[in-house]
Amino acid sequence: MAGKEAKVDNLVDWLRDAHAMEQQAESMLKAQSSRLEHYPELKARIDQHIEETLGQQKLLDECLARLNTSPSTIKDIGGKLMAFSQGASGMFVSDEVVKGAMAGYVFEHMEIASYTVLIAAAKAVGDLETQRACEQILPQEEAMADWLKAHLPELTQAYLTRDANPDMAAKR
Repeated sequence: MAGKEAKVDNLVDWLRDAHAMEQQAESMLKAQSSRLEHYPELKARIDQHIEETLGQQKLLDECLARLNTSPSTIKDIGGKLMAFSQGASGMFVSDEVVKGAMAGYVFEHMEIASYTVLIAAAKAVGDLETQRACEQILPQEEAMADWLKAHLPELTQAYLTRDANPDMAAKR
């Protein structure tokens, strides 16, 4: 029984990590969206992903509740602090939109890895509801990563075009 308890403990810990990760994602996405002025397609996709992220948080809350636990306040605060520092640092770079999109692409892949691990862990302990919740979230993260990858070239080109024109703001 100790082996199964250890697996459940790991699942709970990783669910808490994922919850904190989604808190961080929400903060980062909202900060980025609030500053975007000249890239409406990116802003719309980020706003869509904010809604997905809120739904993901709800699913994770439900998974944790089923396991008779709750999110880690310390991890959630840590995630929000990291998101704040990332968001604040973007205000000081001239190519914020490009670096923000690159950081988003990297972050999506961290989320993809996290949900891949959670699916395997939930399967290992026989928690089909958590497995299904994570299988519902994973394609959303993959879709956002795919969208960013597909749009990075045109976003870069739009930035370069705006940056080369002294009458156009390019940063956001």
